[in-house]
Amino acid sequence: MLRELGQGSFGMVYEGIGHDIVEGQPTIRCAIKTVNEHATDRERSEFLNEASVMKAFNTHHVVRLLGVVSQGQPVLVIMELMPFGDLKSYLRSHRPDVSDDPTIHPPTLKRILQMAIEIADGMAYLSAKKFVHRDLAARNCMVAEDLTVKIGDFGMTRDIYETDYYRKGTKGLLPVRWMAPESLKDGVFTSFSDVWSYGVVLWEMATLASQPYQGLSNDQVLRYVIEGGVMERPENCPDKLYELMRQCWQHKTTLRPPFMELVSQLLTDISSNFAQVSFYHSTAGQEVRTQYAITMAPTSDDPSTPLRMTHDIEDFSLGGSDADEEELDQEEEDETPVPPTQLNPHYHSMSATQSQPSKMGNGSAVTTPTAPNGWISNNGSGAAAPANPIILMKTTEC
Repeated sequence: MLRELGQGSFGMVYEGIGHDIVEGQPTIRCAIKTVNEHATDRERSEFLNEASVMKAFNTHHVVRLLGVVSQGQPVLVIMELMPFGDLKSYLRSHRPDVSDDPTIHPPTLKRILQMAIEIADGMAYLSAKKFVHRDLAARNCMVAEDLTVKIGDFGMTRDIYETDYYRKGTKGLLPVRWMAPESLKDGVFTSFSDVWSYGVVLWEMATLASQPYQGLSNDQVLRYVIEGGVMERPENCPDKLYELMRQCWQHKTTLRPPFMELVSQLLTDISSNFAQVSFYHSTAGQEVRTQYAITMAPTSDDPSTPLRMTHDIEDFSLGGSDADEEELDQEEEDETPVPPTQLNPHYHSMSATQSQPSKMGNGSAVTTPTAPNGWISNNGSGAAAPANPIILMKTTEC
């Protein structure tokens, strides 16, 4: 072990040197995760279970598990080293009003789109493996030394960013600001709900990790999303990036594009080595694309098949109950309504249409009145939308 990297969910994380743990590499820099010596048996089990999940994954855009040391104490999980940490911290450190270092600039549009396709490619791999992430967010993506972004180790950042989670009843902590409406309402999690969360990650990148649905409480976010609300376009956010967000935020799950399709939409904005390392271009990825093309191919209806109505399907809830509905009703009664004159620039208001001058930047505590909301630096790689001094508050549903 060389030095401490920071506190993880279960214990301290160190940078270290691994010997003969990767074929062809006698030594390799790695991250070493530990579990606290006073951890409970349940915490130790969860620590090892998360490592067990990751051992099945082997693709460039998902952080790699290198090994587990289970003999002796403490138990160690050896991971691929990601020197720049999680994407949320990386984005916030590159806000123009955070650092006095003149060499630190907000990511360019080209870099943002490169990060977007890398996350989509990692998620496409997980989807092909029938793995539903359930907690995709900037805090759970990691940044490598060459700025490649990868899907991070799963569940290990929950305690670090505890304010991003919300306890609803007895269902444990839920990342409601990243959750799809069907997940909030019925407890349904699928690859399509991961796609919704991916749209929120794109929004985080466009705003350098502002809090989604700024100005709303967790209870208000829950109700707002279930009723069809989506976030407003950030200032200076390019058309292409916001169009991707809106595709991901379709209220009907089957209208959201799968991750493979999201990758294909971003192919024109990638670096030259993406094809050599991506799941999308691998043999397995090509098979998934072929199968998807077959599934989506139009079929001719048999004219002899009569149309008929059915009332058999009533409830797709995977965990809902009358108690849950009563709880939601109670939350609605307990909520303090947002005054109609309150400015909430990052989401569509469910109130009457009105316009007000913007008094917010990107919604973060460090924003200055003159700072652009999107923060994306445009160096000719794409046209950014002009800043609009008036934010139109309107009702929008997917």
